[in-house]
This record gives sequence, structure tokens and C-alpha cells, in this order.
Amino acid sequence: MAARETTWTIILFLLPTLVFLSIFVIWPIVSSFRLSFFEWDGINPVKDPVGLDNWSRLIHDGIFWKAFRNNLTVVTLSLAVQMPIGMGLAILLEQGEKLFIFKIFKTVYFFPMLMSSVAIGILFKYVYDPIFGIINPALEAVGLEAWTRSWLGDTGVALYAVIAVICWQYIPFYMILFLAALRGIPEDLRDAALMDGATEPRYYRSIALPLVQGTLRTAMILSLIGSLKYFDLIWVMTEGGPSNASELMATYMYKKAFPSFEMGYGSAVASAMFIIVMVIALVMQSLTSRFETEV
Repeated sequence: MAARETTWTIILFLLPTLVFLSIFVIWPIVSSFRLSFFEWDGINPVKDPVGLDNWSRLIHDGIFWKAFRNNLTVVTLSLAVQMPIGMGLAILLEQGEKLFIFKIFKTVYFFPMLMSSVAIGILFKYVYDPIFGIINPALEAVGLEAWTRSWLGDTGVALYAVIAVICWQYIPFYMILFLAALRGIPEDLRDAALMDGATEPRYYRSIALPLVQGTLRTAMILSLIGSLKYFDLIWVMTEGGPSNASELMATYMYKKAFPSFEMGYGSAVASAMFIIVMVIALVMQSLTSRFETEV
């Protein structure tokens, strides 16, 4: 009797969340999959069924696959840059947490997370501006005139220019995440390691990092999923241009669904994006779990 009451209590508490998820998450996903089999401009009440035409078009769409490759570039550079720097800053702040200057640094480092992506995008559009920005004059001042360019107008560097801003925006988040994990390690372990002759680098390499691998795994999956569905900063800074050089799956989906009034094809792009993100996230979770078990 007590077990049945506990079960009903759990269901009762989970019910509001399940209703919320069903309305605002599950139903839109199901609706997108359904719309991907229609041709619809988003305004006309009549939707023409086209079967698998949208999916066939998607498979042969070079711009979509270019956007997918750009997403993979964002994922790779986000993991390669944000994780090590975030961990490095977390260790640095843990080392000097009692110093007042480090408390100031922690606030300064976290400042990008307090700004909206739209505000950051507008700010860095001015920073990268070839005429009024500060990047080109700074390069000219140190004799690197050959490096000056239209950073967001050059097809070879536009994507990397935006990725640099994305890394600047999200490194503080991982720094705080890793700092909290490092502070969760009992002080006794650190003291015992140092008394046994371990140096600070050896302590972090052999004791601290293995103990926070669960947090590292979570951070990597968060970065992976966030990079695959990234939209706002890219849209504000380049709108996927120039010539689709910085196009991502999310910006391409938005262009097709709304400005182009191709709601059916946009839904096919959104559905494909959902499948790709789901598959890659599951594979990465499986790989990191296996690595964690082996360690």
C-alpha cells in the first residue's frame, strides 16, 4: 500500500513537467516530422502532401551538407578550445582562490556569460569592422598589415572569426563548472598527495582530473549539443554568409522555413538536424562512458 502511494506521489509531482514537455518539446518535434512530408508556405491553410520529396531534396542539397560540416567545425574547435582553457582557468582560480585579485578575475572572466548573444554579436560586429573596428588597426600597429581583412566578409575566415567569439562567450561557463567540480574534491586527498611528495601538476594530472571526469563528460556533451544547434550569434553576426561560408544547420533551417516560406522543407531540415544531434550525442555519450569505465 505504501509503495503504491509513493508511486502515485511520484507521478503527481512529475505530471506538470510531463505536460510541459509534451506541449513545448515533444509535440513540436512530432509536428516538424509530419510537416516535412508536405509542401506548405506557412500561410495558406492548404498543405500539399509530397511524400519523401523534401527528404530527397535534403539528401542532395549541397548547402545543407556544407552547413553540417560547418557545425562539425564548430563542435571540434569548441571542444579543443573551450575545455582546456576552461579547465586551466578553473585550476588557476582554485590555486589563488584566497587572493582578492583572483576574486576580481573570476568576476571579469564570467562577464561574457552575463551578456545576451545578440548584444555580443552586435558588439563584435563593430570589433571586426574593417574600417571602424579595432582588429585591423591593432594588426597594423604591430606591423602585420598583411593580416588585415574584412573578417566577417572573407569566406575563408568568417566562420573562424565567429567561432572565436563563441569560445570567448562560453569558456567562463565551463570554467565555473570545472571550478565547482575541483572544489568538490576532499581537501584530505590533496593534503595526503602533497605530503607523499606529489607536485601540484602531478596532483591535478593523477588525482583531480580523474575525479572530475564525470563533470568533463557532461561538459563535453553540453558543448557538443550546443554547437550542433547553435544559431543566435551566427545569425546576428553573419546570417550564415558570406556565400554560406558560416552557414549552420540551424541558420539554414530558419532561412528555408521563414524568409523563403518553405515550411515543409524547413521542417525536413529541422527533423534531420534533430536526428543528427541525437545520434552524435548518443555516440559521444557511449564513447565517454566506455572511457570513464576503463579509467
